[in-house]
Amino acid sequence: MLSKVANRTEPSAVLRANPIIAVLRAADARDYDGVVDTLAANGIRSIELTLSTPGTFEHLPAMIERVGMDVEIGIGTIVTADQARRAIDAGARYLVTPIINLEVIALAVHNAIPVFPGGLTPTELFSGWAAGATAVKIFPAETVGPQYGGHLRGPFPDIEFIPSGGVGLDDIPTWLKAGAVAVSLGGPLVGDALKGGSLDALGERSRRAVDAAGSAR
Repeated sequence: MLSKVANRTEPSAVLRANPIIAVLRAADARDYDGVVDTLAANGIRSIELTLSTPGTFEHLPAMIERVGMDVEIGIGTIVTADQARRAIDAGARYLVTPIINLEVIALAVHNAIPVFPGGLTPTELFSGWAAGATAVKIFPAETVGPQYGGHLRGPFPDIEFIPSGGVGLDDIPTWLKAGAVAVSLGGPLVGDALKGGSLDALGERSRRAVDAAGSAR
């Protein structure tokens, strides 16, 4: 069966226990620091730094040292194998893509690092899953809604998925109950914190997200 990949890297125990991924896009990677500190202090255990932010590769080692092993830092918006190699070499704990790039997935599988490739159609998502994805990223998830996860599980009962794009805090329990291994949150969680907005408000949203995930379990 194509969905059975012997060397597929499973979702980490950290992600299974804390199914929220915070997605950060900033004007500069140096803007990450206070936001990452606040997220970590308020229960967020998985943070995706995106390559649309200048300096992300260079700043990643410092961020990993900053949070320690209790928080997983991954790299997102990867679209090429070269970017995937650089992310792995810099210490990323997982890789995220907005597209299905089979070369990136193969590289992640070879290096035993979790990879979450993005797609929307059943053909895209299953091709990523069959290639060895840890979980496929339904993107943009707002377009299809949580019921889409249940529809996917009809023909593909083993598929693991993560919704991303337009997912709000109130949507967390519904997506998790639909079978998502985790939920990826950008603006609804981060808000204006990367532009100088209130870190106290970010902390409150983080706690809400963690509580919402807990209520679904």
